[in-house]
Amino acid sequence: MSEKKNSSFGIYLRLLQFVRPYKRFLSGSIVSTVFYSIFSGASIYLTIPLLDTLFNQGKPQPLAVPASASFLDQLRADAANFFNNFVFAGTKSEALFKICFIIVAAFFLKNVFGYAQSYLMAFVEQGLMRDIRNDLYKKLQELSIGYFTNERTGTLISRITNDVNVINSGISASFVTMIRDPLMIIVFLGIALSLSWKLTLIAFVVMPFALLIISRIGMKLYKESDISQQRMADITSVLHETISGMKIVRAFGMEDFEINKFKKHTQNYFRSILKITQIRNLASPITEFLSVLAGGIIIYYGGMQVLQSGMLSPSEFMGFLFAIFQIMPPVKELTTVSNRVQESAAAGKRIFDVLDEEGKLPEPPNAVELKDFKEEIRFENVWFSYPQTRIGRTRTADGAYVLKNVSFSVYKGEILAIVGPSGGGKSTLIDLIPRFYDPTQGAIFIDGVDLKTVRIPSLRALIGIVSQETILFNDTVRSNIAYGLTDCPSEKIIEAAKAGNAHDFIMQLPQGYDSVIGERGTKLSGGQRQRISIARALLKNPPIMIFDEATSALDSESEMLVQEAIERLMKNRTSIVIAHRLSTIKNADRIIVVDGGKIVQQGKHQELVRQRGGIYKKLYEMQFND
Repeated sequence: MSEKKNSSFGIYLRLLQFVRPYKRFLSGSIVSTVFYSIFSGASIYLTIPLLDTLFNQGKPQPLAVPASASFLDQLRADAANFFNNFVFAGTKSEALFKICFIIVAAFFLKNVFGYAQSYLMAFVEQGLMRDIRNDLYKKLQELSIGYFTNERTGTLISRITNDVNVINSGISASFVTMIRDPLMIIVFLGIALSLSWKLTLIAFVVMPFALLIISRIGMKLYKESDISQQRMADITSVLHETISGMKIVRAFGMEDFEINKFKKHTQNYFRSILKITQIRNLASPITEFLSVLAGGIIIYYGGMQVLQSGMLSPSEFMGFLFAIFQIMPPVKELTTVSNRVQESAAAGKRIFDVLDEEGKLPEPPNAVELKDFKEEIRFENVWFSYPQTRIGRTRTADGAYVLKNVSFSVYKGEILAIVGPSGGGKSTLIDLIPRFYDPTQGAIFIDGVDLKTVRIPSLRALIGIVSQETILFNDTVRSNIAYGLTDCPSEKIIEAAKAGNAHDFIMQLPQGYDSVIGERGTKLSGGQRQRISIARALLKNPPIMIFDEATSALDSESEMLVQEAIERLMKNRTSIVIAHRLSTIKNADRIIVVDGGKIVQQGKHQELVRQRGGIYKKLYEMQFND
């Protein structure tokens, strides 16, 4: 069952499910396509009476139908006789005017319905692309933080942009090419058969050979399309990484290295696209050559019928040729359907890899809604290990657990500091509190409720985080401080900025609170970004605050301003502080020392300094050896 679901056909059927909300527009497009095909056929068929009017001397003879004729033959004869009686009644000039008027009307209606079909289908296609992008983005917001450590940013961006564009071509193949072109073929084939079934049969002798060749080309295209999209994802990743780290590139003089790396990826993509183009375009000339070969035979054989046997009048033969050559473009277009569907399925597979990802943290149906924090946060025998594919985290000696049998409590109103050597598990420890990850073993409780049974949004609403890496958005200062709050009064934003020691420098910006601060706040200094982050946390006013080395990357003056703002933020709140500089946590109610994933010491500052041979004392002496 899984193999069927993951086959190119199964993936494509899943993509078509996104069309359901647009049934009305799709139906309108199909109806317009039907009328477009009818009037396209009429505009070609009308060339026969036009030629008769111009080159024949008399009125066409009425069609006589034997008594044994079928209902369709009788209907066709009656329609032809009625048309001839209407058109050729009167002089040749009047007949010419009538036929020209009818041809103009047929072409006008053909184009009206063609426009309606194109617009309605574009609405369906663009709506579908929008919905897929929205679903992908929503899924990314739901996935756990651990998912993003295993996926490159550029790859995810490529799936939302490039892959969705590729899907559009496949959807168009289903609801435009697969509906319009067969209808066009049926209409023109009906015209051709009504004129000469023998010539029509010759025209379609070559079709099975063309379809066999195209189906084989489509399978190759599916595989190569997947490779090309992966290579585009590589280009997007390199772009994202280089632009984000441009300062480091310049500082180390690595411009040429990055240029060559980028050229390597674009060359790989170039080769892949050329291969796809080679495979895709192979179908078209093969089909065209076979069609022209059939056309040459038809013209010769039909011409002989006109010249010798008189089975076709010259006007009917010309009408037949027009009809047959009108069949060739939709036939040629249909031969590309398989290729486009295969490309679309390859892109769909990468999209469904994200949509089907089970990285979302589970939440029970009867999850508890946390309204407030009243008593304590308790870690109980917590063990934790990252997935084996995770890169960039220091592992413990056994290579499995980053945290080992950790138990402690943080009480309401308490300031708890966490210190220890780098890679000891401090950041991992606090990442478990807002439930960015779940413990591998053990449990974490808030007011006696297991976090795994709590509604995640209600949990995170109680927590504010100020980290070393301040994340700001390319928006105004006002919007960054009020992030997540709608219609927040300016007075409250200014009050939070003042409490965060940010108001003064904000007022010195060109547009004050309406100044745009650049991507990730690049127009501000590190200390300014950190104070904006603190003002944001103050405005949210959570009962629990987490500080992850919030001052470690700042100069002395900025650290003093930020530390002062942090102290204001800590008032009347439960605070958990990871500190690199021990001077900032001397007054903490309790300090725990984490090393190798375990709590090895805990107590107040003075108690820990007096413990000989302890890690805390060593860290303190290293920082204050003067």
